[in-house]
This record gives sequence, C-alpha cells and structure tokens, in this order.
Amino acid sequence: MNGNGTKEELYEWKQTLSEVDISSDLEQGTRARDLIVVINPQHVSAKYRSTGKVLIEGELPYSIIVDDSTWSIDDKKKLEIHLEKSNKMQWWKSAIVGATEIDTSKIEPENSKLSDLTGETRAMVEKMMFDQQQKSLGKPDTDQLKKQQMLQNFKNSHPELDFSNAKFDEN
Repeated sequence: MNGNGTKEELYEWKQTLSEVDISSDLEQGTRARDLIVVINPQHVSAKYRSTGKVLIEGELPYSIIVDDSTWSIDDKKKLEIHLEKSNKMQWWKSAIVGATEIDTSKIEPENSKLSDLTGETRAMVEKMMFDQQQKSLGKPDTDQLKKQQMLQNFKNSHPELDFSNAKFDEN
C-alpha cells in the first residue's frame, strides 16, 4: 500500500484527491444480495445480511457525494466501495473516523494530465514546459523570443536606422 492509504484488520483503503476506495475480503461466492451496504454523506457500513457480520462500519472523516459513490463485488471475493469526495482538494488521514491515521504530508499526489487543467492553468504549464525545453537546448525562452520579435518588428518599421554595429543584451 502506498502512502495514500493503509490496511486495517477488516479492510484496506487508498485515495486520490477526488476519491476514496475501500476494499474488504469476502467469503468465497458472496453475491450482492448477501450484503447490506449503506453509503451516506458522512457514514458507510457493509455487513452480511444473514449473520450481521460487519465488514466496514463507521463515520467518514469528511462528507462524500453519495450519488457518485458506488459499491460492487469483484470476483465474488472482494467488496469494493468507491466514495467520491465532496472536497476534491483534501487528503484524508483515515477512511473511517477512529481508524489508523496516515501522515498526509508524505502523500505523493498522482500526476495530472494537461487535459485535466483549466484553460489558464494549462496555458501556464505548457509555457513553463516549453521554456524548460528551450533552456535545456540552449535556445531562447518565450520571453526572449517575444523580445527578439519586438526588436525585429522595430527594425522592419525603421529601415532608415542602421543596426549593423548595435550590440543587444540577449537577456
């Protein structure tokens, strides 16, 4: 388990900034109708219908979006509960209040895709990536290219001026 979750006695959990996934081993051959799973904004529980044996039970540390949260059985042997966080910018220290807490300062966030970013943020990241690439190749960055273009436009607008002996600072 990475630093984004942990293993408890009856379940294990992991998270991203936007979701929490909890899984619990089931008795072989368990079907959905054999379980009672309840997902509320601040509470989750799962137990066997026939025996009442609890798999997961407790208050959530933060609220979730119930309509976007689901549960399923994987290969008739594992209960998978997917919780969609209400606050998608907050790491949870535990999946259930009172359970083992993790050190959220040690979490390594997942890589973002450029397509996940807003237009303005994406443009800024693309500019930074371009500038970094240009710098590594020893070429001018965006600002330097802009200055060079402005100088060239000025020269073109004033052909009567002689720039042949002029020295320009590249920075």
